Amino acid sequence: MQRRSIMKGAIATGATASLALAGCSVEEAPGGGAGDAAEGVDFGLPEGEGEIVIAYINWDEAVVATELWRQALEASGYTVTTQEFTEVGPLFEGLSSGDLDVFLDGWLPITHQTYMETYGDRLEQLGTWNENAALTVAVPSYVDVDSLTDLNANAELFGGRIVGIEASAGLTEAVQNSAIPAYGITDLTLETSSTTAMLTELDSAIAAEEPIVVTLWQPHWAYAKYDLKNLADPETTLGEAETINVLARTGFGEEFADVAAALGTFAMSDEQLASLENTVFSEHGGDVQAGVTAWLQENAFTDLVA
Repeated sequence: MQRRSIMKGAIATGATASLALAGCSVEEAPGGGAGDAAEGVDFGLPEGEGEIVIAYINWDEAVVATELWRQALEASGYTVTTQEFTEVGPLFEGLSSGDLDVFLDGWLPITHQTYMETYGDRLEQLGTWNENAALTVAVPSYVDVDSLTDLNANAELFGGRIVGIEASAGLTEAVQNSAIPAYGITDLTLETSSTTAMLTELDSAIAAEEPIVVTLWQPHWAYAKYDLKNLADPETTLGEAETINVLARTGFGEEFADVAAALGTFAMSDEQLASLENTVFSEHGGDVQAGVTAWLQENAFTDLVA
């Protein structure tokens, strides 16, 4: 299913209009309301003012982290606009040109390496908030395949297809250009569409106890919802564990020093992130604003920026 938008009403500027043509969307917060922050939550951030544009790709950790910070910043006096991008390239281009302020889901050093090589000298890296991110290729635990080395020999089992996510994703590039040639996977085709479509297929296959192989990543709520196993990658074609980083446009740290400092201390453990994602996507059915609000009322935001 399509994730409900976490957008707050957009500021109508030429920058947002031009970016909308480059593969992004601007929508209202879930339920069409004003997108208020969780009541009674101590965010512990200095009061401030100004307009901040947070960009994100519709990946679950980016979705929840963006809404988390939207609520925190708006509670502290800032006006926040969030923009969803369908492709990573335009997002990095917008960030490097200064049309966007912050991106909370920069995977380094592998997944977004190509974009950092192109745009990195025009970005600020504010901090790392998770250090155990990993690209994966996964199957349901009932599937009798355990390694990428065995995938080609079992092509017929999977209908000759690996169910992927967005074509522009670093994960897609790693599987297509590294894993597939390294393991001689010639009888399966990596089919790209969207993360939402991949998760829908995964859910349907598991419900019917059918074999399926998907591209995925950790941390992700799917590992809590389903009994999955990652296929072994003995050649480390998908890389070692990565970090998830906060990236900003050049000059953001000077203009919004307090916000940049807070983002620089932001950290979430695998357990905290899994808990937040589970609250949003399972307990609240994908209602991102309501789910994040509920999580904040049970978990201290100040623990994340200590």
